[in-house]
Amino acid sequence: MTTLPHLNTCPPEAFVDTLRGIYEHSPWIAERAAAARPFASPAALKQALQAVVMAASEDEQLALLRVHPELAGKAAIAGELTAESTGEQAASGLNLCSAEEYATLHALNARYKDKFGFPFILAVKGPTGRGLTRAAIIANFTRRLKNLRGDEMAECLRQVHRIAEIRLNELLGVRHLFGPQVMDWAETLGAISDSDADLTCAYMTPAHRRTAAQLADWMRAAGMAVHVDAVGNVVGRYAAAQPEAKTLITGSHYDTVRNGGKYDGRLGILLPIAVVAHLDARGERLPFHLEVIGFAEEEGVRFRSTFLGSSAITGRFKPALLDQQDSEGVTIRDALAAAGHDPSTIGAIARDPASLLGFVEVHIEQGPVLLERGLPVGVVTAIAGSSRYAVELAGVASHAGTTPMGMRRDAAAAAAEIVLLVEGRCSGRGSLVGTVGQLEVPAGSVNVIPGLCRLSLDIRAAVDAERLAAVDDILAGISAICTRRGIEEKLWKLVEADAAPCAPALMDRLGQAIDNAGLPRFDVLSGAGHDAMEMAAITDVAMLFTRCGNGGISHNPLETMTADDAEVAGEVLLGFLRDLGSRA
Repeated sequence: MTTLPHLNTCPPEAFVDTLRGIYEHSPWIAERAAAARPFASPAALKQALQAVVMAASEDEQLALLRVHPELAGKAAIAGELTAESTGEQAASGLNLCSAEEYATLHALNARYKDKFGFPFILAVKGPTGRGLTRAAIIANFTRRLKNLRGDEMAECLRQVHRIAEIRLNELLGVRHLFGPQVMDWAETLGAISDSDADLTCAYMTPAHRRTAAQLADWMRAAGMAVHVDAVGNVVGRYAAAQPEAKTLITGSHYDTVRNGGKYDGRLGILLPIAVVAHLDARGERLPFHLEVIGFAEEEGVRFRSTFLGSSAITGRFKPALLDQQDSEGVTIRDALAAAGHDPSTIGAIARDPASLLGFVEVHIEQGPVLLERGLPVGVVTAIAGSSRYAVELAGVASHAGTTPMGMRRDAAAAAAEIVLLVEGRCSGRGSLVGTVGQLEVPAGSVNVIPGLCRLSLDIRAAVDAERLAAVDDILAGISAICTRRGIEEKLWKLVEADAAPCAPALMDRLGQAIDNAGLPRFDVLSGAGHDAMEMAAITDVAMLFTRCGNGGISHNPLETMTADDAEVAGEVLLGFLRDLGSRA
């Protein structure tokens, strides 16, 4: 079996020859990467090969794509593929297609090549390396045909790198400690849902309680003492040898949005469980207590109130929320009681800040930044603060055919101007972003000038002063637009959350763990809210982002990541824990 030390020390021509099958018919990639030796890890080798492709000319990149065979194409049927491609296509059963599936794939291949000028490329062994189904391949094919050419070329190159990653794993005999287990656990949890059609796991539903029970079982099997607290948090404790030691908390949420993805929140619970299981199997204890918490609620889907789980840990849970009702009139208090919890004891959940070393959360990025840079992980610098408003605009509904343009009080036209105001004020301003995500003309009709319009407003930034200045300008702009157009405005503030900067010392330790894994540190802002925002009220926090696939999409069934990226995140988290232990 080939080893990394051999690749680091062999003559350049031997290095190129050994890696000849990694990138399809493209030995120039290994030739250029050889100059970057030695590589500290297989991950570092993968990054070096990828860097060569990213630095190549567009003509070279296109040539790389064009030497890849079509899926279930003529070359596959004729047995003319490389051994690597033959094995990969067989792993997904593409050699066993029905006549209808062959016809579908051949038609898709033709449409795709006609549109983009290169063959469709997909790592058919998939996120786990075990193979996608033929149905999943066809669905992926169909979806990506809708992409723009530049986006699709970038996606094909990413798929080429994923294929190379899987081939390198096989060549070097890479053994994963964490990634496949995390992916399998995520699949198990993804099958527990409030809905038969999608993944929805809302607070204190039967699916939510089943998910909690499953997490508790895995925590116990990993060697932790486990309990489910009064708000539904699943808490696993991996105790230090010394009872008086301080506690580091890690974890994330296990509830989901409606029709959500399998990794949002849950990665940050499952990965630490896998790491603790590894420590326990080795008989290795840390000089601090490690708590893995599956926070019961973060998304606000059922009761429209977020961070119920982490706010109980920080002591900031508001008892008045217990009377909040869902769409069926069930209160949080009733839901907790039905699940066997005592809401009156929620106050006792709060942790003493003096007992804590900090909080670290692992989370999928939920965006495309790491993906576009070809990086598996990144260090979060801060979680953006946010201001959210509901806006109602009242004009005058009147006949679309008889009311002159200059005499209209059109609420939708005012809303359109407001959308552009938000876009203009928030563009090109660093971390500042603004979104009108909801836009409604109630009871609108094709031949009636809109007399009423409702919209949402969401402004976020890493620096609170920048966000608040933008909010002031936008609200003033809305008033000016409405005055000019004769529109009555109403605004309701829904959320005002301060930004949460991550602790530099903890960030540096995550960065050092990434460096020790042979990868470059990259810092990234979180535009989404996380439980770490709430935990920052009582202790130092840090976050490790893991790359999202499919363009960085999240809160969506297409949300994805790979076992290899989960493995890297596990190595970084383990290194972080050991480093923190050496200085505790």
